[in-house]
Amino acid sequence: MPNETTPATKFGSNSPLKVSGNTPPPSVPLAFFEAAFLGLIALGIALIIARNQGTIDPTSDVTVAAAHLGMLATLSMGLLGAIHQFTPVVTQRPLRSTRLSRATFVAWLIGAWCLPLGIGTKHEPVVEIGGIFAATAIVLLIINLWSPLGAKGKGSPVIGLRYAVAGFALTACFGVVYVFDRTGNWFDLSGHVVLAHASIGLFAWLGLTYVSVAERLWPMFFLAHVAGKRRAGLIAVSAIPLGIVFLSPGLLFKVTALAWFGGTVLAIGLGSHLVSLAMHLTNRKRKVDLYFLFVITSSISLLVGVILAITSALIIGNHHHLGVMLAAASITAFGGWILEAFVGHIHKVIPFVVWSMFRSRGITKNLTGGQLMFGDLYNHSAAAVVYGLVTFGIASTCFGFADSGPYFIAIGGALFSLSGIILSTNLSMKSLQLLRANNKKLSPAAGSR
Repeated sequence: MPNETTPATKFGSNSPLKVSGNTPPPSVPLAFFEAAFLGLIALGIALIIARNQGTIDPTSDVTVAAAHLGMLATLSMGLLGAIHQFTPVVTQRPLRSTRLSRATFVAWLIGAWCLPLGIGTKHEPVVEIGGIFAATAIVLLIINLWSPLGAKGKGSPVIGLRYAVAGFALTACFGVVYVFDRTGNWFDLSGHVVLAHASIGLFAWLGLTYVSVAERLWPMFFLAHVAGKRRAGLIAVSAIPLGIVFLSPGLLFKVTALAWFGGTVLAIGLGSHLVSLAMHLTNRKRKVDLYFLFVITSSISLLVGVILAITSALIIGNHHHLGVMLAAASITAFGGWILEAFVGHIHKVIPFVVWSMFRSRGITKNLTGGQLMFGDLYNHSAAAVVYGLVTFGIASTCFGFADSGPYFIAIGGALFSLSGIILSTNLSMKSLQLLRANNKKLSPAAGSR
């Protein structure tokens, strides 16, 4: 039975992670992933700084800056790496250009950091520069993905990724309005407007990307074969964007009935996603492992977010501040859904990509001289520590917003930063050691001995 120490070749030629002529060089997704780890470290620091103002007003500049570091520099950065890796595989078509991929990375890196730093420090030119680079990155991404995603293709992963890129563009357009408003003050940037924006970014972009990619990854990582057309996945990638079409305008224009209708449709999509997960878990052939815990915990965070969102909507009319704080907690839980899933999957994806890169260079032995396996490329105990840090970080931050407790927000931030440091180190250290060891073997001095 294949496991984390099994060579990739045993997964077959249809592996959703395979590195082929269609996929970009490994350095492309790896750059996005490493930058996402840095974003996670920065998110933690920003939460510590914003701990007091965040419990008074979740829409304050420092709190919004922290949220953007989480949504842009961490989650969006990581999922952009996933999109560059998986789109060519699920569509069987290459990206338009590797140079466009690298340009997208640079532009998004600048935008994802300038926007929150400018907001947090109240330097409007920095915010505007960030907005320009973020918009540029999205245009480059669309150009790069136009050929593979625009071609005829069926299946929930392809359909979902098409909608997700559209949601990404819509989120950016909403963000551009924010940038203009910060200098012009031409509309009321109140809580319901922020929620309308957040709902698009969280579900029509981040959530939908994860739901789409997961439909391709679960069969491999769980060793699960679900018979039939897997309609639950198709319903999920269709209902989630449809729900946002109604939910976001309902929140933006305070049309309660429209918002509730959109929320119901969105809940159907999210529920279908969980049904699809349950089907894969029921049919899995792999025993419970750390990946299993990441995915299950991610789903629990999603359910907690739904409960907090409904509770906030029901009580905000009579208890405004508590309702606002519960809404902030729900956004944190939804972000935790994506973060937990991303961190869990990245412990599978990065070793595969690096393993394939090593194999292409003729490196087939690990540091002890045995056959190189996925599990040789990171420390499993450190991965378990990261699971605990991320999980308790999400829980602490959620509780801090819901209970207006700044110390819990600060604790959550510290845990996030520590997890980002360990992630970056753990998923690169052994690979660097292996490269150095092989370079020594190939050096002229070693050969002369």
